Amino acid sequence: MNSELIQRRALYQQVADRLRKRIYDHTLAPGEAIDEKQLCEEFGISRTPLREALKVLNSEGLVELVPNRGCFVGQIEPRELHDLFPVMAVLEGLCAHEAVRRGSDADFERLEELHARLEQHAAAGDIDAYYEDNFRFHLVVQEISRNHWLQRVANDLRKILRLARHDQLTVDGRLQGSLQEHRRIMEAFRRRDAKAVEQCMKEHLTAQLQGLARLDVYKSPSEPAY
Repeated sequence: MNSELIQRRALYQQVADRLRKRIYDHTLAPGEAIDEKQLCEEFGISRTPLREALKVLNSEGLVELVPNRGCFVGQIEPRELHDLFPVMAVLEGLCAHEAVRRGSDADFERLEELHARLEQHAAAGDIDAYYEDNFRFHLVVQEISRNHWLQRVANDLRKILRLARHDQLTVDGRLQGSLQEHRRIMEAFRRRDAKAVEQCMKEHLTAQLQGLARLDVYKSPSEPAY
């Protein structure tokens, strides 16, 4: 019984990994309907692991499950993106500020380990791996802040922005730019400088938006060109 449960869990995670990659590389385009029957045939699986995988992606904000209509790839309008990123910059900046105040040596060691992995992924040019560990880095900073309400609000926005934050790394030069920003963030953490780390985090989020604004799909006609 336990063995069967483990295998079933591993299967839907594999399906989620495949679909996540297709969403990230836009093989499944924003707003596109998920053809469950076709995917089941392609992957050689039943509906159960596929639907479990879609629940995982829905929790990550990558797809939207619409009652009586089906499942659709998540999308965000440029205007929403330009409105939400400054809010997220404030929230993540505050998370970083509080993390400096409340973090332990063990907490900061976790950040150092994640940063070391970011250095490795950037050197290898592995955008997907960099994004995943970058995502974990921001979650750990948020966790270290030890502010339940701040974490709750940041998590809600993070789900909406997750897909876009991956796309910005595809912009020419953005991967190395992100790494440089993380280096400054880590330097501020090492000095335990709460104000500096807050400012560096805000600048990091602003740079992400600027990167996205260079992609046609995210350009807003009401926003100045970056």
